Amino acid sequence: MNKNDLVSAVSEKSELSKQQAGAAVDAVFDVIQDAMAKGDDIRLVGFGTFSVSHRAASKGRNPSTGAEVDIPARNVPKFAAGKGLKDAVNK
Repeated sequence: MNKNDLVSAVSEKSELSKQQAGAAVDAVFDVIQDAMAKGDDIRLVGFGTFSVSHRAASKGRNPSTGAEVDIPARNVPKFAAGKGLKDAVNK
């Protein structure tokens, strides 16, 4: 399923127009992205939790040359599925 499929499904389930459903989907994505950019967690009971995890700086190797490479520290997004989502996937 891609974003257009998601918008169509939201439109059908919510009886909104595709334009309204597209705006709603975009708004949800924007709110999640903005909250995570600030370092906040988003907990959706029954669905899952979006969070930000910090990865420390490390050393790696270039596979073609074998040269050591510095990998900088960074923040990475994480998603942990909730019980409701896990149960729905394993029906």
